[in-house]
Amino acid sequence: MSTETRPVPELAAEVVERWRAEEAELVDLLARTQRGVGGVAAFRLGPAPTVLVTDPAAVQHVLGHRPDRYVKRSHRARMLVGDGVLSATGDPWKRQRRVLQAQFTGTGMRRYERRIAAAAHRTAERWEGYRRSGEAFDVGEEMRGFALDTVWRALTGLPLDDRTDRELRSVERVVAAMPTLPTNAADARDAVAEDLARIDAVAHAAIDAARSAGPTEEPGVLRVLLDAGEQDPGYTDRLIRDELVTLLVAGHETTATTLTWLFLLLDRHPEARRADPQALVSETLRLYPSAWLLPRHAVEDDVIAGHRIAAGTDVLVCPYLTHRDPALWPDPERFDPARFAHGADRPGQLGAYFPFGLGARACLGTRFALRETTALLELLLPMGPLTFRSRPTGAAYSITVRPDGPTPAVLGRGLPAV
Repeated sequence: MSTETRPVPELAAEVVERWRAEEAELVDLLARTQRGVGGVAAFRLGPAPTVLVTDPAAVQHVLGHRPDRYVKRSHRARMLVGDGVLSATGDPWKRQRRVLQAQFTGTGMRRYERRIAAAAHRTAERWEGYRRSGEAFDVGEEMRGFALDTVWRALTGLPLDDRTDRELRSVERVVAAMPTLPTNAADARDAVAEDLARIDAVAHAAIDAARSAGPTEEPGVLRVLLDAGEQDPGYTDRLIRDELVTLLVAGHETTATTLTWLFLLLDRHPEARRADPQALVSETLRLYPSAWLLPRHAVEDDVIAGHRIAAGTDVLVCPYLTHRDPALWPDPERFDPARFAHGADRPGQLGAYFPFGLGARACLGTRFALRETTALLELLLPMGPLTFRSRPTGAAYSITVRPDGPTPAVLGRGLPAV
């Protein structure tokens, strides 16, 4: 067997510069790199090459087989989530992951079924009021409210109240601002200091309330973290705050975005309403994965698909492009939930479909997210189709892929979308 390796094929520098001069978005640059060079491809935005990975076997290698060689580095989200499980690395990450893992599998998930159902019914009751009155509402805002209510109940055991809802708007403002913040960490924090202070106040108030309430029969995640703090001095109030905010960010932004895209897609493809809710969610996540780009950093030399990767190389794994690869997914831009029907023929490689990541650092809350989305759809879809008054013109690429505008709609007959 040959062990010969070769450099990663690299996109010509003048091509990259031409695209940058055209002010092409990063997603456009990555898509053109994939089409022009392949599933393991290099390009330069600075002096050193960045490697794009979209080939399923290479994805599995980076995320599944060699997570110790391809690690997360500190990024802008750290100013929001601190040392929570999303940004932690090494032994602290292993400890934090172990504490949270059981909350989102098996018995832990069963504990949250009633809380998910309560949040879903709360939203369904509001939608029934919209249906009767003919009042227009913003679908994205509704999905945000549902997802935040659900995760707040899972964390604290309490429904989301209006004041907390208003204060946690700060989370969305910080997330939306991240792509345009200064590169200097101190300057970036200063730019969103007021919103960070609001988030801290909400988090610490919830921690104090949970500590005062003491143990409960069905503890929320926050109580579990407080119990961990009694056994492990590493779980300071600051770390508990970081985990709380991490779960708030990861637990509502992605779910709200997925559900908003799903309703927009159903508006374009009304025949898909007959599909199973789980298939609807899976196909929506194919087109708009929860994390569209997964940055990693090579900490030692390695080989990906026969290509040499030097230590210090930045690697971008891109579910968004893998999920839209015509070699893997026929007619990939078409919304077709039948791809995920029982017995359907779809790619079998693990690295061909990974909307929640892959391997050791895959999303902890995958089962929770899938359960809450299907629970809501089971209540909302029978109410009838939405009619959008207007539609977003495209997508905004930040931590997630979001619709780039408002989504006003009515339930039942209404004005056609423009």
